[in-house]
Amino acid sequence: MDAKGTDLLGVTREDAVLTLTLNRPEARNALNLALTEALVGALNRFEADESLRVLIVTGADPAFCAGLDLNDFSAPDAPRSWVAEMIDMWPRITKPVIAAVNGAAVTGGLELAMGCDFIIASERARFADTHTKIGALAGGGMTARLPYIVGPRWAKQISFTSDPIDAATALRIGLVNEVVGHDQLMARAASLAKTIASRRPELVATVKRVIDQGALTSLEEALRIEKAALAQRKKNGGMAWQVGK
Repeated sequence: MDAKGTDLLGVTREDAVLTLTLNRPEARNALNLALTEALVGALNRFEADESLRVLIVTGADPAFCAGLDLNDFSAPDAPRSWVAEMIDMWPRITKPVIAAVNGAAVTGGLELAMGCDFIIASERARFADTHTKIGALAGGGMTARLPYIVGPRWAKQISFTSDPIDAATALRIGLVNEVVGHDQLMARAASLAKTIASRRPELVATVKRVIDQGALTSLEEALRIEKAALAQRKKNGGMAWQVGK
């Protein structure tokens, strides 16, 4: 294992799995300009490195990410669009990305987590959208991705009230895939990442693309997308299946 990074963003690699750790615990890992810039660079490097297959993102305890740092972004002319552009990068990454949510994921932090392929949550995780509380309108995908994931009624309750929901509720409404003990979070995320990394990367990338595209359309169109992907794969050569792995 090797580790490197800045004071703001921990970067750890184990084999083909990269882990990014938001590291501003004194600010509950809120996104300031410097951390936003560090994340953009890290995501670009991950996408370009063919030896890396899976990304895990987490936060330094006690929080995952408290959203935007108002010291940098509260002014009317603050470059909040920079954060929105960074958050938009996550679902566009062609490789699998797992959010390991260890604590509070609030507003921009929740948007970041929802941009990942799925979320594994600690029992200490909490989720909230405080846009209406602070008098803001979402720009990082909250009002689009949240109802897409949990349905419009839960999205309305979460966004209208700004009240946090706990990990158990997040699991029940489909916001997270699993809830584990806090001390088991990173081990579970790493185990899933290791399994995914053992699969053929080009196949995983195709599956990810087909699921993402199909989920945004009708079942009929999703089936068409799947069949088109299969036909293209057959055209590129025969598929030797992995047996007993």
